[in-house]
This record gives sequence, C-alpha cells and structure tokens, in this order.
Amino acid sequence: MDVIFGNLDLWGTAIQNTLIVFVGGGVFALILGIIIGAMRVSPVPIARGVGMVYVNIIRNTPLTLVFFFFVLGYPALGLPRLSPMVLGIIAIGIYTATYVAEVLRAGINTVPVGQAEAARAIGLPFGQVMTLVVLPQAFRSVVPPMMSVFIALLKNTTIAAGFSVSELAALRATVNDSAGRPGSPMEVLLLVALVFVVLVLLLSAVQHRLEKKWRIVR
Repeated sequence: MDVIFGNLDLWGTAIQNTLIVFVGGGVFALILGIIIGAMRVSPVPIARGVGMVYVNIIRNTPLTLVFFFFVLGYPALGLPRLSPMVLGIIAIGIYTATYVAEVLRAGINTVPVGQAEAARAIGLPFGQVMTLVVLPQAFRSVVPPMMSVFIALLKNTTIAAGFSVSELAALRATVNDSAGRPGSPMEVLLLVALVFVVLVLLLSAVQHRLEKKWRIVR
C-alpha cells in the first residue's frame, strides 16, 4: 500500500486527468457522433457521402495513429498551440464519434419510418424531425451499445499516457514507495487495473439505471 499512500498526489492527478480525458472526449464524441449519425441517414446524398467517408476512414485508423497525428502532426501545421491534454481529448473524441454515429444510426433505423414521414407531412424540416421525433426514441433503444462505446472510451484513455498526458496508465513510471524506491511495476499495474474496474462498474450501474428509466414497453 506504500505505492498508494506514499503517492496520493500522483494518484489523485492521474485519476483526475483520466476523468477529464474521458468526460471531455465523451462529450466531444457524443456531439460529433450525433451530427455524423444524422448525416448518415440524411436525405441529402452529399451529407450521407461525407458521413460514410468520415466513419470508414477514422474508424479503420488505429487510435494510436490518430493520437500521433494530433500530438506530433498538429503542431507542425502552424495552428494555435494546444496542450497535450486538449489534443488527447480531441483525438479520442474524433475517434470515438465514429462508433457513436454507427450506434445512433442503428437506433434511428429502429424508429418506424411512418413517424418520420408523419413529422415531415406536418411541415417539420429534417433537423426538427431528427431532434424532436427520431433521436429521442433512438437514444432509448441504444443505451446498452452506447454505454459499451463509452466503456471502451474509458479504457482507451490509457493511450494518452504515451503522449505526455499524466493519467493512470502513466503511473508505472512515476510512482515510488514510501522509502523513495520505485514501486513494483506489477503492483502499480494491478492497482491501476482495479481503478479501471471500479470506474467501469460505475458506468455499468449508470447503464442499468438508464435502461430501467427508459425501458421501452413492447
């Protein structure tokens, strides 16, 4: 336990940064994923094409390469300077948005076509049809797969450790015991794994609560 109580500041910072990357990346992915998902079912061919190209390119690119582009390639473009934390959030958000979009698209396909047609028949534009009629029902039907996406996002935050973000996966190289000696790598990794298990269990509890609240009566 020395590796914990002797390094509470490091553990606190690591857990905080992990949650920042997770929440920031999750919000970014959800917003972008909703936009891309709507484009994937849009009646406009160009919008559908752009959405399909985005999903197929980003989803089939390893997340590590996406991180490499933002952390190493972004500064070379001469764009405004951003911290590794912000770049990590953008990278993981852009990557996860593809999965959010595909889960939402599957949920949208479960909504009876007649409801969207009825909404258009009373004069609602496509944006209002999606936000007022289709998406609320789609979200209710995709709670389990959507939470699986966010659980995967939580675990993917460990990749940020290789790009100067001091989150949980980076603790192995920085944690010392109470005598100032490096902590056992195996001990640190097991404790980090335990923290992730707890966080995933919390997300699973949120999932069960949402499923119970938004249960669809068949």
